Amino acid sequence: MPTHYLPTEKPGLHMTNTPIKPLSYKDAGVDIVAGDALVERIKPLAKKTMRDGVLAGIGGFGALFEVPKRYKEPVLVSGTDGVGTKLRLAFEWNMHDTVGIDLVAMSVNDVLVQGAEPLFFLDYFACGKLDIDTAAAVVGGIARGCELSGCALIGGETAEMPGMYPAGEYDLAGFAVGAVEKAKILTGKDVAIGDVVLGLASSGAHSNGFSLVRKCIERAGSDLPATLDGKPFKDALMEPTRLYVKTVLAALAIHPIKALAHITGGGLLENIPRVLPDGLAAQLKKGSWPQTELFAWLQTTAGVDDMEMNRTFNNGIGMCVVIDAAHAPALAKMLREAGETVYEIGVIGPIGDGAAVTVN
Repeated sequence: MPTHYLPTEKPGLHMTNTPIKPLSYKDAGVDIVAGDALVERIKPLAKKTMRDGVLAGIGGFGALFEVPKRYKEPVLVSGTDGVGTKLRLAFEWNMHDTVGIDLVAMSVNDVLVQGAEPLFFLDYFACGKLDIDTAAAVVGGIARGCELSGCALIGGETAEMPGMYPAGEYDLAGFAVGAVEKAKILTGKDVAIGDVVLGLASSGAHSNGFSLVRKCIERAGSDLPATLDGKPFKDALMEPTRLYVKTVLAALAIHPIKALAHITGGGLLENIPRVLPDGLAAQLKKGSWPQTELFAWLQTTAGVDDMEMNRTFNNGIGMCVVIDAAHAPALAKMLREAGETVYEIGVIGPIGDGAAVTVN
């Protein structure tokens, strides 16, 4: 490699022949070889998620997907999300294999509530210095989430940005696209007084409320429970968001579901109203679903009331389904047989002068 020199003279300056050491991209903190190695490790993971419609996946400048021809009037539904401060626990506890599932679930569950089938997913992974093993564990979780929800992982971006993130840390974003027949879009417009609200159990805190979760861990100090709900403490906290896609899509094909609500940030109190017509409220019955050890520990440690729990966490219910009372038993039976834990948690009534969701 030739040695480059500064010019020996410049008006007003006296300079010597000082050699400049060449700087490569790797010297600046970006390892192209490591990035290429990660792509090679990702390819077989992504391949397991391939489905009908994928025309070109990992490796190109853009991923190509053809909407399946079985759709007559397809409407595309998109969603994007991250994992939030749950990532801080992943860094501290060196637990990176499940946050990718969280990333997928947060977007595909959102797409699902419009009645849409998730078709494909893209991810964005950003770090200061690329650790191939860590990144592969994260993307492995993403691929697993896609596989469980029946959507293809067809692309993404790995950004190595020196100086932007502390050593050992990264950020994640995900993007899902689904499709639904125009005539079958769920808007909640048909929800009526007397309809039943079914709650599908969550797998834990999912990926919301972790700023408060971390404060609880800090407050508890060394006095942490060994287990919660039969799992080691850290595993219980890092349990990934439940994917409701396959069971709920199967139910939508048979039962006249009127609305779905994914219980994320804002909990039950803020998410259910998003799918209710003006003038209606969800009247939830306190005690109609059990409080798990995880949420009981969080509530006791934080010292908060039931209202705060229900607007900060999913509090044990990850997805709500609204359906006519006459069809509710058959739907609940089907969902239970498909592996969901289902509770009848309330009914739809008039809002009056009260809140759009009450828990009494």
